[in-house]
Amino acid sequence: MQTVSVSELKAHLSRYLRDVRRGGEVQVLDRGRPIARLIGLSPGSTNPDDDDRERLVRAGVLRPGTGDSSLVLDRPPLELGTDLRRALDEDRDDRL
Repeated sequence: MQTVSVSELKAHLSRYLRDVRRGGEVQVLDRGRPIARLIGLSPGSTNPDDDDRERLVRAGVLRPGTGDSSLVLDRPPLELGTDLRRALDEDRDDRL
């Protein structure tokens, strides 16, 4: 596995991505500390989040969106009946 700094990765990203496509791994360091690892996806693999999302939809935990956000965006903003800024300040004062 190759180890590379963030600045080196930024300067030569294409080269490192090419190495990853060929089966290599790249560990990324920020100020000498590991923060990420680049690894290739197996051929034909999908986004792992897609599999999780589909599993949650089948289980009835998640309802997929319709893609039509106009129902929400066309409504006027909610009237909260209180000043949100004041409420946040009061909440933060309790923590001091």
